[in-house]
Amino acid sequence: MLLERVEKWIKEEDVAKIKEAYALAGQVHVDRLRLTGEPHLIHPLNVAYILMDMNADAATVCAGLLHDVLEYSKISREELAAMFGEEVTSLVEGITLINSLNFSGDKKSVIASHRKILVGLSEDVRVIFIKLADRLHNMRTLWVLPEKEQKEKAKETIDILVPIAHRLGMNHVKGELEDLCLRYQKPDIYFSIVEELNQTKVERNHLVEEMKENVSKLLADSGIEHEIKGRAKSIYSIYKKLDKGKTFSTIYDLYALRVFVHKKEECYQVLGIIHSNYRPMPKRFKDYVAMPKANMYQSLHTTVFGIDERLFEIQIRTYEMDEIAENGIASHWSYKEAGSGVKASLQNAMEQKLQFFKSIIELKDAAVNDEEFVKSVTEEGQELSNHIYVFTPNGDAIELPKGATPIDFAYRVHSNVGNTMVGAIVNDAIVPLDHQLKNNDIIKINTNKNSPGPSKEWMNMAYTSQARNKIRSFFNKIDKQAYHKQGEEMINKELRKRKVAFNEFFSHDHVKCILKELKCETLDEVLIHIGNGKFPVGMVLNVIYNETESKEDLILKRTQNKEVKLPTIKTDIIVEGIDDVKINVASCCKPVPGDSIVGYITKGHGITVHRMSCPNIAGELERTITVRWNERIMKKYPTMLLVEAMDNRNTLLDIISKTSNSDIVVEGIKTIPSSDNFMYEITVMVPHLDSLKKFMNDIDVLKNIIKVERIIK
Repeated sequence: MLLERVEKWIKEEDVAKIKEAYALAGQVHVDRLRLTGEPHLIHPLNVAYILMDMNADAATVCAGLLHDVLEYSKISREELAAMFGEEVTSLVEGITLINSLNFSGDKKSVIASHRKILVGLSEDVRVIFIKLADRLHNMRTLWVLPEKEQKEKAKETIDILVPIAHRLGMNHVKGELEDLCLRYQKPDIYFSIVEELNQTKVERNHLVEEMKENVSKLLADSGIEHEIKGRAKSIYSIYKKLDKGKTFSTIYDLYALRVFVHKKEECYQVLGIIHSNYRPMPKRFKDYVAMPKANMYQSLHTTVFGIDERLFEIQIRTYEMDEIAENGIASHWSYKEAGSGVKASLQNAMEQKLQFFKSIIELKDAAVNDEEFVKSVTEEGQELSNHIYVFTPNGDAIELPKGATPIDFAYRVHSNVGNTMVGAIVNDAIVPLDHQLKNNDIIKINTNKNSPGPSKEWMNMAYTSQARNKIRSFFNKIDKQAYHKQGEEMINKELRKRKVAFNEFFSHDHVKCILKELKCETLDEVLIHIGNGKFPVGMVLNVIYNETESKEDLILKRTQNKEVKLPTIKTDIIVEGIDDVKINVASCCKPVPGDSIVGYITKGHGITVHRMSCPNIAGELERTITVRWNERIMKKYPTMLLVEAMDNRNTLLDIISKTSNSDIVVEGIKTIPSSDNFMYEITVMVPHLDSLKKFMNDIDVLKNIIKVERIIK
């Protein structure tokens, strides 16, 4: 059956290659069984079937059959390349790379799933086709896994793979994945919708058949060759509408038809005939033929009052448009186009459609932490549905979300263009950098290689998280360089007092000892932490010289009883309807970005912002006002933790070390007398509540820690 299907559009010599791939897959998996009890070969065979439904080329079908051969056999990359060539091997290697990235824990598994897909996108786009086919078959047999794993796999699929399938216009794959995800994430809702559909199935089928016959007769009388099918509404799309408050009786496209014709102009003829005989519903007509969607989707959509005044959604398209609507860009990837130059241009078109995802890949090298990375992907994913197309002076199209500014454009072109930008010209007119771009704008970015770099104000002007992260990355790099230099100067100054040469102190053995003791990866990291104040100079010297002053004493000397000033708020907190008012952060509960907050109207001192849970404003409802954090905050805010430990051996050093790979700084430590255990009141500067929670969890798992909690004074 496999060979019968591929022989229809794949050349004879490549059919032979697919036979070889099938034989090798059978040989590799001969003794392996899936969790379902079936032979493992069933899986790659089904992956190949799904790829064939996408009209994938011979190399992709071969790679689909062989996608887990490198993972499950002793066959080397070189041996596989000798048998099937570099093209197939590269695709298999891409899938193997994606599937080899595993991280434990819920949070890391979400991050890993983002990276799996994004890294794959940086290579051949056909790797994505194989990944989607692989996941689709696995989702079809997801029932075999424990419930917890079912939900995890379904969440990863709906969050990461479904948006990619949508982006590529692969509606057939997208629709089935969505339904399967709902089936395992929310089985009660899924089966209630199925039951409701089954109860109305006979009536719906009767109405759809009658409407189909009526429309078909009208078109035949006009001499239009056509085909009409009843279109089933996906369970997931019904769920999304119900989730927005609709009821079954108001989901009018439960009754739906799809009309197929041969020529584009016939689409409009069919539309005219239908509208002449059935009253159209206002504001429900959409012309995606003249104005295709970004993923190449084309069709005419209309909703009319049909049989018994029931609302019918009717889609009108050519057979070619239907192929693209179901399989997206993948529908064009056929072997017959190889060598004509068309295939290369289509691959380039696909990669253009993946431009957004490729820009996200760059984040993994942009010195952002895990929370920022996940937030970036989530934010950008929400932007997918609303894009504009703008142009460079050379006519190259750039896709951006609505609301984007010249800053976003510059960083989308290249990081260096953004970092050296000094101005922007849109449609031959100079515009400010916060100017909102529109469809078909022509943008020229003026750059200066001697520019000092972006301004931190650009963080509030940029619309995309990609641009904001590149700006943040620029300043992180500058800060690290400054901290490195400062740290080097600080320790050099101390070494000169002791008449010790820098190279002598940082000998190979000494560096090895320092890195182990301070839990750092490199000497540069140690110097940066000295410069930014995380490591006192005395602590580093103490590792080598074993002086009588303990590490805890050195930390306490630097931080004990230190007064931590609250930062100036300015625009970090927004008071709805009030622009010019003095705003202070409450010193009792010290809220940080991400906390639920409320404003307290003071007498003569403006508004003081408290955490919602702060007991000091309990019962003061008449003097409270709604406030919220600005979405883009670059400053760190102080808050206080109470840490209780069983002993004080290395406790403070262990706590400080937990800040080494985070954006948290310990600003002050107070030792609190206690007859039972050791108590510390620690003031930390944090950028967001999520970072604080992670830091508290990191401390809590230390073996001698009894508890760690936030305190309100």
